[in-house]
Amino acid sequence: MTDSMNPSTDDFASMFEESAGAATLQEGRVVPATVISNNGDYLTLDVGLKTEGRIPLKEFLLEEKQPEPGDIVEVYLDRIENLMGEAVLSRDKARREESWITLEDSYNKEEPVKGAIVGRVKGGFTVDLGGVNAFLPGSQVDIRPVRDVGPLMNEVQPFAILKMDRVRGNVVVSRRAILEESRAEQRAEIVGDMSEGDTREGVVKNITDYGAFVDLGGIDGLLHVTDMSWKRVNHPSQVVNVGDTVKVQIIKINPDTQRISLGMKQLESDPWDDIEAKYTIGTRMSGQVTNITDYGAFVELEDGVEGLIHVSEMSWTKKNVHPGKIVSTSQEVLVEVLDVDSDKRRISLGLKQTQDNPWSAFMAEHPVGTDIEGEVRGITEFGLFVGLGPDLDGMVHINDISWDQSGEEAIQNYNKGDTVTARVLDVDMEKERISLGIKQVGGDPIADNASVKRGAIVTCTVTEITTGGIEVEFGEPPVKSFIRRSDLSRDRAEQRPERFAVGDKVDAKVTQVDRSSRRIGVSIKALEISEEQEAVAQYGSADSGASLGDILGEALKGND
Repeated sequence: MTDSMNPSTDDFASMFEESAGAATLQEGRVVPATVISNNGDYLTLDVGLKTEGRIPLKEFLLEEKQPEPGDIVEVYLDRIENLMGEAVLSRDKARREESWITLEDSYNKEEPVKGAIVGRVKGGFTVDLGGVNAFLPGSQVDIRPVRDVGPLMNEVQPFAILKMDRVRGNVVVSRRAILEESRAEQRAEIVGDMSEGDTREGVVKNITDYGAFVDLGGIDGLLHVTDMSWKRVNHPSQVVNVGDTVKVQIIKINPDTQRISLGMKQLESDPWDDIEAKYTIGTRMSGQVTNITDYGAFVELEDGVEGLIHVSEMSWTKKNVHPGKIVSTSQEVLVEVLDVDSDKRRISLGLKQTQDNPWSAFMAEHPVGTDIEGEVRGITEFGLFVGLGPDLDGMVHINDISWDQSGEEAIQNYNKGDTVTARVLDVDMEKERISLGIKQVGGDPIADNASVKRGAIVTCTVTEITTGGIEVEFGEPPVKSFIRRSDLSRDRAEQRPERFAVGDKVDAKVTQVDRSSRRIGVSIKALEISEEQEAVAQYGSADSGASLGDILGEALKGND
């Protein structure tokens, strides 16, 4: 065997070194490479393998300094050897790996990274982070919606990494987070120079239903509608307009949220100071209706001072009417101060108190016992409502309609619209009630009839005959009574109602008078017994031997 076919010991050592060096290199890693030559299109590089590799020169265009032969550069070893026997290298992939390492470090440290918006994609934009493409959602471009992103394109600026996944190659960034952080720093600096109670000037930037936002020179404060004026403000636009320069007082600063509450009315004196001295109870004054609710109406007495007329204090007679039916917004009204609570900043007002009390006026003109005429306005199960004028009603209770009939029967005799005469029985001004009676107009037949007393002998006229007895009336004014069958005669054989006829006159004795139940008891039998006892007492007794017939006969002769 020739020497050429038997390698020397030095050749084996060289081959072993090359083999060992190759073993230390792994595909998919960034490795150092030495620039061997530059032919204008490619750079030839040595990465310590038995073969060399080439990289297009364009991959080095972003480098600050173009590499020259002998320079060491970082390259990505894609493959150790291709079909041509060359190492497959890439500067772009190396730079991307370097960027991922840098991005991961910045992400872990929560530090911003530099990048440029280079294109649009669905839902946002693409950002080049030095070799790594990231996604910028449309909502993360700015603090406020941006209509034209043109001026921001290809401009190197800081971004915050919101999310990253190296395995999938996903990175989500935000420009808004950087702006908010910067703004927060500026706000903190501005707020640090402010104190509660300070007076500042600002410009109205925006108006909402609940207030206005005022620019205090880099930071906004909220001027709430309730702090614009001491008087009622229905909408902030009544006081300020966008662009107005206003003087405000800093009411409160929230150190956590850096929110600032502002006030304008605080720069003026509080009209509620010493309010009780200005508005004593019973004072009458004029005011303007500013607001109407279901429970009443608010009246402005002066700038910043309002009182409430409760619905119950609006009218003497209109009880179930909405306040809007009595007063209207902007109407000038005369009111009376009923109560003042300075702690709760409330003034109770009365409207009806400035008008005549119709119940007082009625009682002055129609004292108890007066008879008055009115129209039946309503009929209920408990009585009649009688109109006593345009606003007043009186009530005739069911028990005050008739002396003779039950209330249920008597009320059937009346219809809505009937004109009736009634007597004033009572006027309760506190409860605002007028009690009337119809039966009292004709007087009380029992009280006014001298014949109606127990033991009286009365001549009755038969008005009705029933199986149980007869109905009669007597006296002036006439009163009615009922003589039961058992009281028609002492003689049982004569206790027959049919022996009487309507219109007959009969004498009877009043045996019972119950004024509360309106019951009068009369009895023919009681009269017969009474007459017999009188005859016996006058003409003799049973011991004289005279018969009862003789005694009655003598009594009858005496009567003749």
